[in-house]
Amino acid sequence: MTGSARWRWAAVAVIVVVALVVALWPLLHRSHDSAASIPASEVPSAPAEEQVSAADRAAAALAACPAPSGAPVGDSPLRGITLDCLADGRPVDLVAALAGKPAVLNLWAYWCGPCAEELPLLQQFSEQARGAVTVLTVHSDPGAAKGLSRLSGLGIHLPGVEDANTKVRTAVHAPAVLPISVLLRADGTVAKVVVRPFTSVRDITDTVAAELGVRA
Repeated sequence: MTGSARWRWAAVAVIVVVALVVALWPLLHRSHDSAASIPASEVPSAPAEEQVSAADRAAAALAACPAPSGAPVGDSPLRGITLDCLADGRPVDLVAALAGKPAVLNLWAYWCGPCAEELPLLQQFSEQARGAVTVLTVHSDPGAAKGLSRLSGLGIHLPGVEDANTKVRTAVHAPAVLPISVLLRADGTVAKVVVRPFTSVRDITDTVAAELGVRA
């Protein structure tokens, strides 16, 4: 092929490419515009928090959430976090309510299998501790009614709060797994974040003794 022939073929190729771009430009431009103008109502979002009825709360028969004691509070990452009590729906200022004694915050969800195995152990530990350590469950999912139903089915009556937006997990920089137990000192500061399920009441007792200095 002579040099002039090669140039002619190159010119033809350029013309074809330009023609294709011109033909497709309106379609590409229209697709870009439509993607940028999707209504907010059509963007997928997280499930809304479930509304819980008085009947749901009564059926679960949970213990009342702790009330503020006025005890001094340290520099806790949970400062400013207020969650609804599962027993009655009232807001609970976590740090203020838990200050004054060591606490175990157990993060769980109704769909979590290991959580269902761990919760009865926490119930037994709480009974064994006789008030020396507060055990508070933190339902970390928007399905509050499902959480109450799960607790009822398991026979768990520990006090609990609803954390639909996983504020506690975020505040303590825990990974996105469940269950998680946050061990708090009496001033609300974090002693330990346990990223695993407890396997026995003895496991909980030993961990609390080691991290919080309380042998319950």
